[in-house]
Amino acid sequence: MSMVPDVPVVPLISSSSFINYFVAASSTVVVYDWALTFGQEFELILRKRWSFMSVLYICVRYIGIIFSAINILSILPFSITDVVRTIIWYVGTWTPVIVNALLGVTMIARINAMYLGSRKLLIFLAVTLLACTITSGVMVVIGNLTVSAQEADFSGYYICMDSMDMYMTNLTYESVISTAVWEILALFLTVWIVMKHFRQSRTGSAIERFKMLTQSHVLYFLAFAAMAFLRIGSVSLNIMNSFSMGSNVFSGIWAIAEVLQLFVLGPRLILSIREYHAKLLARSDRGIAMTSISAYQSG
Repeated sequence: MSMVPDVPVVPLISSSSFINYFVAASSTVVVYDWALTFGQEFELILRKRWSFMSVLYICVRYIGIIFSAINILSILPFSITDVVRTIIWYVGTWTPVIVNALLGVTMIARINAMYLGSRKLLIFLAVTLLACTITSGVMVVIGNLTVSAQEADFSGYYICMDSMDMYMTNLTYESVISTAVWEILALFLTVWIVMKHFRQSRTGSAIERFKMLTQSHVLYFLAFAAMAFLRIGSVSLNIMNSFSMGSNVFSGIWAIAEVLQLFVLGPRLILSIREYHAKLLARSDRGIAMTSISAYQSG
């Protein structure tokens, strides 16, 4: 059922239209990156013997494509029922929680391989990720207990209006804090072990491993840090209740940073390891010994 809200019409329409450009751009980036890396996906994932890591990659990559399609659906200029609008809201709210958990499992396998399969570290990482994910999930559940999405009709221009208590909204956005704790821990453990190996061995292969192990992870963490900063910043009343150009740009950059972290750099974490492992296999055929990072392939 369409409604006509008691808000300034022109600023609301202008703000919604402007942010929709960022939503469309972020969705386009996800599909473009998938097309750009499909060759690697086919060679390193689809053609190889499937493992747990293969399943994680497929889940993250194609959840991203579905998420992007739903985002495009939500900004199209036609009427959608309130039930569908509410479902779209829940998809947008829960997808980051689920995908961050999947990427966390990828991080566990990656870090555990760097530490030569330490069982104690594996248990510690698994418990930490589970605790952080449960915390985020509980915050999102509580924050969405009273959510209700309705369609606003401005003479044929449709906008989704979300009815939520301010405290509940803040709780949903702040659920990223527990995920940030996990990401900081994962980055610290990665940098620590790589620097340790780098100090112990200054050969060309050690330097190559250093670049491979840190580059994709650091880029991913920077994207996550930017997304988390923008998401928490959106709790500010100056951003949440404003139709200014500054707040619109802030929200738009947040939309792009989120999909970059989850659906572009996330899948590339797995692809980068698979690509390096393939190089190690090629070198082993020429008599060069493989390193312990190959344990990551077994997932």
